Amino acid sequence: MAHRTAPSSARTRDTSAAGAPIPATPRPDVALNAPAPAASAADGSAAAALDQLLQSGPWTSQGQVKTSRSTLKYRCTAEFLPVVEDKLASTGQPPIAAVMCTAYQVQSPPGAPQRPVCFAFNGGPGSASIWLQLGALGPKRVVIQDDGYAPAAPHEVQDNPLTWLGMFDLVFLDPPHTGWALARDDEARKKVLSVDGDVAALTGVMRQWLSRHRRWNSPIYLAGESYGTTRGAALADSMQASGVALSGLILVSCAMDLQTLRFTAANDLPYALFLPAMANTSQYHGLLKGRLGTSPEAARAAAEDFAQGDYLHALHMGARLSDHGRRQTAKRLGELTGLPPDLIEQHNLRISDQLYFFEALRAQGRIVGRLESRVTGPMGANRSRAWEFDPGIESISGPYAMAGQAYFSQELGIDLRAPYKLINAEVNKGWNWNRGDAQGNHFASTTPDLARAMRRNPHLKVLVASGRYDLGTPYSATDWSLAQLDIPTEVRTRLTHRYYDAGHMMYTRTADLKALHHDVGAWLKA
Repeated sequence: MAHRTAPSSARTRDTSAAGAPIPATPRPDVALNAPAPAASAADGSAAAALDQLLQSGPWTSQGQVKTSRSTLKYRCTAEFLPVVEDKLASTGQPPIAAVMCTAYQVQSPPGAPQRPVCFAFNGGPGSASIWLQLGALGPKRVVIQDDGYAPAAPHEVQDNPLTWLGMFDLVFLDPPHTGWALARDDEARKKVLSVDGDVAALTGVMRQWLSRHRRWNSPIYLAGESYGTTRGAALADSMQASGVALSGLILVSCAMDLQTLRFTAANDLPYALFLPAMANTSQYHGLLKGRLGTSPEAARAAAEDFAQGDYLHALHMGARLSDHGRRQTAKRLGELTGLPPDLIEQHNLRISDQLYFFEALRAQGRIVGRLESRVTGPMGANRSRAWEFDPGIESISGPYAMAGQAYFSQELGIDLRAPYKLINAEVNKGWNWNRGDAQGNHFASTTPDLARAMRRNPHLKVLVASGRYDLGTPYSATDWSLAQLDIPTEVRTRLTHRYYDAGHMMYTRTADLKALHHDVGAWLKA
């Protein structure tokens, strides 16, 4: 159970006006200068709310956290920075959105070299950065049980001795319409709630933060989780193009290639790539027999071997596969997942994520969690297959929401009345996945951006972290994406992939929080 932390001893509020931004050079296919339509009453209200946000804060506080090596004294600054359309900021147009930046900077002695800065963000799209901030990186942490289930209320933050503050100063970014951040009007929302518009906006905000806080001499790192890896891969290239040479990129629970994750017609890739994580999960829940059930390693190895060979062949053959081949494939899939072979044949040898969630533990009346597959939830009495909630995220969203809201207001002194939006489903629903001139019938992908950034910058290192019990962005799908990066062997030596025995937010498990912290430290020194 988390214990209550004392309020910050020193807290001040700076009400000075927001400074002028230094915008990034946007991609040519991002229409940052398109004319805006006539303002509606709703747009006027949104614009007033945005202007009020940009005039508020910054909120500053002081704190300290004890790690295994030292006691770190830090200053926290929470502020809203504007997103602007005009590349040269010469026309006087108002900002189209605001991004919230919550920065923790360790107080260094005079004359010391500038510390590295790590910009961190979550994904969704539509998710605020609270998960990384209060889960693994920041000086405070929300504690979840090691088995992935939520503890009972009250939910509070506690000191995090495994904070990354010993390695970097940390800046957490909440993009528009996450947390408290907003866009000016409907036209602005359309611009920033898109793959490329989001990248252009955050590139400008990060450059602006570096100027405002005089940190251009610091080594710069990015850390993204989930869709934050989609974003982070593209940002690595965008930042390079705008004059910021990154020192490193940390990708937690990768989602750079949407084709590997979407179970749609004529896309057989996810059926093979999800299988090892499903086998790993089935072994955990006691669904596998014989040698496969003896260890997660045995289950994963067998599933990886089958997925990369006979199963891919069967999927490719389709109706051309013989009856004997179908029966053998269904039998082996049943052995690897615990699902009945007859059910697998009824679904044309294709086990989607939804099929697995509802059928793996149907006999027990349980639904398997998506983002944390060690966690399960009860089905309704009618055993419906309607996806009403993800047990894997429900177990942590409540504790993070309640502890986070209290921390921001009581510890950091942020006096905004609106609720902090951890996950904005409307952002996710309205997200524009098209890139450049592409429209429809394609899958968003930012691995080409990452490959290009790694080829352009000989000092850019990449660390990838995957949870083996993640059925949202499975580790084996990430293996595939990394293997497809268009980089030569000598560049690939700067790419590291590490694995953990929990789900999407593997850091909620204490052993993996420690392992991730150790791996980041070792990666920095390598």
